[in-house]
Amino acid sequence: MHRPPTYGAPVDYVEVFAACAAAVAVLMVGTWLVSLPLRNVSIVDIVWGLGFVVIAWVAYLVGDGVAARRLLLAVMVSLWGLRLAGYLLWRNAGHGEDYRYQAMRKKAGPSFAVRSLVTVFALQGVIMWVVSLPVQVGAVADEPSSIGVLGVLGVALWAVGLFFEAIGDLQLARFKADPANAGQVMDRGLWRYTRHPNYFGDFCVWWGIWLVTVPTVVGLAAVVGPIVMSFFLIKVSGVPMLERTIGKRRPGYDEYVRRTNAFFPGPPKAAAPPGGAA
Repeated sequence: MHRPPTYGAPVDYVEVFAACAAAVAVLMVGTWLVSLPLRNVSIVDIVWGLGFVVIAWVAYLVGDGVAARRLLLAVMVSLWGLRLAGYLLWRNAGHGEDYRYQAMRKKAGPSFAVRSLVTVFALQGVIMWVVSLPVQVGAVADEPSSIGVLGVLGVALWAVGLFFEAIGDLQLARFKADPANAGQVMDRGLWRYTRHPNYFGDFCVWWGIWLVTVPTVVGLAAVVGPIVMSFFLIKVSGVPMLERTIGKRRPGYDEYVRRTNAFFPGPPKAAAPPGGAA
């Protein structure tokens, strides 16, 4: 089905890409400026989720593709991004700057303010823009007019991801709130089947969003978005960064690693016998 005639030229992909890039740039520079007097770069973690929401609604407003698809994508991203931002705001409030950024600040010295603009805020802004390519593409495409079977599967996968992320965060928060669990390893609920249900949830959310876009003309090419998100979750700033030192801080974590999948959920493995092979 072709789009009915409209006044003016149709919006093209470059216009949406540029508008979203400009919105991200304003958001991240503004966040950087706020971080300077606070001396707290950790606020970027909260803005991470909000940035995707900003991109989704800028794409919705600037794009002129199928309205139902644009709205669906904006709502999917908003539910994910607002939940994540709200959770991180609640979790981080009053705890000061994250130890990772403290280490960067100490190493960089007086130049940290400028360096953080490039290595933290600008870098995350670029990643945000790239991961959101399926949303931007979906806001422009005018065919097909329905989301189709792949779109339905995408919404279902997105829902699975949101469930894993939200329930995983809730279970971990309750575990940490119990003083009896201090210093212990969380291996209950979803954490019994994957060491990182929240990261697995992110993975599903963005592959689901991409599936909604796949039926469009250039939706397949937007696969770079979920690929980049998956790469960072599995190989860079997700699982590897978190697990780099956690074994030293959590007695029994090595055993947890031996019996529990790192990323994709699966049945727990039998614990190795004392003195036996791992």
